[in-house]
Parts: sequence; C-alpha cells; structure tokens
Amino acid sequence: MIQIEQKSYTTQDGNTVIVLTPTGRLDITTAWQFRLKLQECISKLSRHVVVNLGQVNFIDSSGLTSLVAGMRDADKVKGSFRICNVHPEAKLVFEVTMMDTVFEIFETEEEALEGVPRSMAS
Repeated sequence: MIQIEQKSYTTQDGNTVIVLTPTGRLDITTAWQFRLKLQECISKLSRHVVVNLGQVNFIDSSGLTSLVAGMRDADKVKGSFRICNVHPEAKLVFEVTMMDTVFEIFETEEEALEGVPRSMAS
C-alpha cells in the first residue's frame, strides 16, 4: 500500500490543480495504485496535476510508467502534468532513463503550481 497525500489548489485564473504526494517506494507493488489515483484525479477532479516526489526515495520502471500514463491522460484532456521536488535518490533514475527530458520537472511545489497557467495560454 502506498500513502498518497492529496491537496487541491486554485490558481489565479480559477483552474483547479491537484497536488499528489506519494510516500515511500513507487515500484511494481505500488505503481498500479498510484496509476489509478492519477486516473481518478484527472477524470473526476482536475486535468491539471502536480506530483510531488519529495517523499519517494525509490522509483523503478513501473513507477516511471505510471507517471508517463498520468502525463498521457492529462494530455488527452488538454491538461498539464508536472513533477516537482524529485528525491535525490530517485533523480538518478530520471536522468539515466532520460525521463528528465520527457516530464516538466520543477524544483519546488510552488514553482510547479505557478507554472500551470502557462499551458492554458496555448
């Protein structure tokens, strides 16, 4: 079981952004739960999602796959999908797999939240 904290923010232009903060390992045993959570948030709550990875000290390919799937879900509904605060242990995995070029990755949650309205301009 993975713990996922969920918060919701409203940006200045009235968009709702869901911030999900999973804790622990995002691996083959927990990635599916996280995937379902992302799906649910994007389909029911908001097409704008920020994933704060500050509490995830381990991520493997299935964890990355769940993030990619979330990004695709958000893209389909013209939303945004951002990652922030990547744990140093997990950062290496993003770099080695070149996933740091696939995702929009921000240092802090605040920066990720501020980044959201930009995608609305297009």
